[in-house]
Amino acid sequence: MEYTIGTHAVSTRDIVYRSLKNQILLLELPPGTGISEKEISLKFNVSRTPVRESFVRLAQEGLLAVYPQRGTVVSLIDSELVEEARFMREHLERAVIREACTSFPDHSLIDLKANLDKQKLCIEDQDYKEMFMLDEEFHHLIFIGSSKKNTWEVVQQIKVHLNRSRMLKLTADQNWEHLYQQHYNLYEAIRQQDIAQGDQMMQEHMALTIADQKMLMEKYPQYYKQKQAI
Repeated sequence: MEYTIGTHAVSTRDIVYRSLKNQILLLELPPGTGISEKEISLKFNVSRTPVRESFVRLAQEGLLAVYPQRGTVVSLIDSELVEEARFMREHLERAVIREACTSFPDHSLIDLKANLDKQKLCIEDQDYKEMFMLDEEFHHLIFIGSSKKNTWEVVQQIKVHLNRSRMLKLTADQNWEHLYQQHYNLYEAIRQQDIAQGDQMMQEHMALTIADQKMLMEKYPQYYKQKQAI
């Protein structure tokens, strides 16, 4: 079955897949949560086929784990994959910010400032889901303004565990002023075409993930995959 959204036809499978993926990434379905094809098909009022196809796709992306005796569960966050994604993201984002500080369209700079204004409002509202989306959009805008849209898509493919970790951090620590300030400093580096400052700020910004992981694994051990003893 297909539905039309705007000018695009969207299949039932895609709707189920996108909805489940959003619920997992936004921690509405926390790591370790058990789900079944029957339960989801009833929830979405669809047959099991699109649900099964969605489960396969999410499992391939590392968001679902299928156990023969236990069924299907939302996968635990893998700290090693979080670190690998952070490593990849840091090196790509530092390269992109250097280009952005060299040349960046005026309209993209305006979009960045508008995003920062929304972040400021979000801090007042304490809306962690919206703050996550604005954080993502801020970095996406830098890639777009630097003509690196396809590079952004590559980064997204490895970020699923990292994104859940970032979302967990936003819920665990709602003092987001430091996050906002780092984003503002990145914006200023682009506006002033300060390559050295932009690179340093992005390196510091990406380094937050390393410190966050230790705190999050101690606070939410049930959400993280435990390393096997050698």
